[in-house]
Amino acid sequence: MRFHHQLVWIHPFPNGNGRHARLLADTLAVRLGRKRFSWGANSSLVGSELRQQYLQALRSADTGEYEQLIEFARR
Repeated sequence: MRFHHQLVWIHPFPNGNGRHARLLADTLAVRLGRKRFSWGANSSLVGSELRQQYLQALRSADTGEYEQLIEFARR
C-alpha cells in the first residue's frame, strides 16, 4: 500500500494516476506471489461513493495511516 500511495502522491500524470498506481501495485503483488487487489470491486457502492471512499483512504495514508487503504484494496 505504501508503494501505491507514493505513486499516487507524486502525481506523474494530469489524469489517471490512481489507475496507474493500482495497476502497478497489482503487478508488484503478483510478482511477489500474491493475489491482485480488488480495489473496492466487491463493494456494493457505486461510482462517486466508491471514489470518495478511495480518496478518503488516500488522505488517511497521507498522514501515515494505511489501514483504510488496505481495507479498501482488499474489499
